[in-house]
Amino acid sequence: MAFLGRQQELAFLEGKWLEKASQFIVLWGKRRVGKTELIKQFCWEKPHVYFLADSTNEKEQLRRFSYALARFYKEPLLETRGFSDWEESFSFIRRKKKKFVMAIDEFPYLIVSNPAIPSLFQKAWDEYFHDGQIFLILLGSSISMMENEVLGYRSPLYGRRTGQWKLEPLPFNTAGLFRQKKSFADRLAHFAVAGGIPAYWLQFENEKDFYHNLFHVLKKGEMLYDEVEFILRAELREPRYYFALLQSIALGKRKLGEIVNSCGLTLATANKYLGILADLGIVEREIPVTEKMPLKTKKGLYRITEPFIAFWFKYVFPFRSELEMGLVKDVIERIRKEESLFLSSYYEVVAREILRGYSLDFSQMSLIGRWWSRNEEIDLCGINSDKNELLLGEVKWTEKPVGTDIINDLKNKAVNIEWGNKNTSTHYCLFSKSAFTPDLMRLASKEKVILFHGENRVL
Repeated sequence: MAFLGRQQELAFLEGKWLEKASQFIVLWGKRRVGKTELIKQFCWEKPHVYFLADSTNEKEQLRRFSYALARFYKEPLLETRGFSDWEESFSFIRRKKKKFVMAIDEFPYLIVSNPAIPSLFQKAWDEYFHDGQIFLILLGSSISMMENEVLGYRSPLYGRRTGQWKLEPLPFNTAGLFRQKKSFADRLAHFAVAGGIPAYWLQFENEKDFYHNLFHVLKKGEMLYDEVEFILRAELREPRYYFALLQSIALGKRKLGEIVNSCGLTLATANKYLGILADLGIVEREIPVTEKMPLKTKKGLYRITEPFIAFWFKYVFPFRSELEMGLVKDVIERIRKEESLFLSSYYEVVAREILRGYSLDFSQMSLIGRWWSRNEEIDLCGINSDKNELLLGEVKWTEKPVGTDIINDLKNKAVNIEWGNKNTSTHYCLFSKSAFTPDLMRLASKEKVILFHGENRVL
């Protein structure tokens, strides 16, 4: 499989490589998001040392680090002797005066083996590296440790880095390339499970359809079956509280009060743990995009940001007993029955991405999300405050073509949106899995309503 996407990230690293000064780059992101593959692509045909830290003790880490440097510098004696401590290795690198990339992957494991590691690398940078030619990259999957122990204000390494990049999951249009030439419905269904995590897409068989590929998630023994448990237990303490919160959200409890009642936690406890999950990028508090005071609004709804985690808590965690007994087909049948509802929410996510990347017939929206009130909601709501423009849209994942009733309902709901003024210019758009009726096509053409069939614009 060819390396997909990451043009911005590669351009960033290549630009830093062309600078004459030493570089200290911090690269972090969720597990399996593609950090290691990105570094392999960047280091290709460049002199480099790649060192993967693990959960062994510090002595073993140093021995393996010594071996990696010995192989790079072709120092047979060093292969057997090794360095006595980290500072000796830094001094050795300094004396060689060679420009190269030194990538240390899973840096948090080094910190676990010795909490003084950030101070040691601070000294390395200050006394040995900063005025040389080294291109130092520290990578990590533990979001909390990277942001606190490496990037945080209290870290000894604070202020030393010359660049940083948080690697985000791939967008749909890039992730979907893992299933090139497949239908939009097929790619969307796989995205609703794998999200933008390349390693998950690689578990799916290209010649198999969506429901066959679900066996790679639902069948005991498959790599993805226990994946979420491993991720959360590595990142979080007291996982039972987080598991309760995430399952509640996955099953549709999105208001804070609903989540509290479902989990049996106090409001203070739920707020605390939801805050931690938000800091880690696992959940977010979604608000109507038109809200003027987002931090104070009571309209916030919680959602799981990572599709794979949401899918796991909806269809794996609650049915572990059945899945442990091998009743995978029973769970798959449940997913079939809920397919339309399950995929419609991700069609909304993809529709927002499409609009952000599309050249519209009017000003680009500065913000695109959803809008809702007590009794009504609109799937797509984009605003451009500078131009006083509003974009409203509905997203339909149904077998039935969208008719004029949808656009009429959308216009009726639009009058309840409290944003802009009497001069606000309002535009409309519709997304449909199954195209549009002739009557709607005529109306849309007359009123300049933007139409998308699947991912393709038709009007």
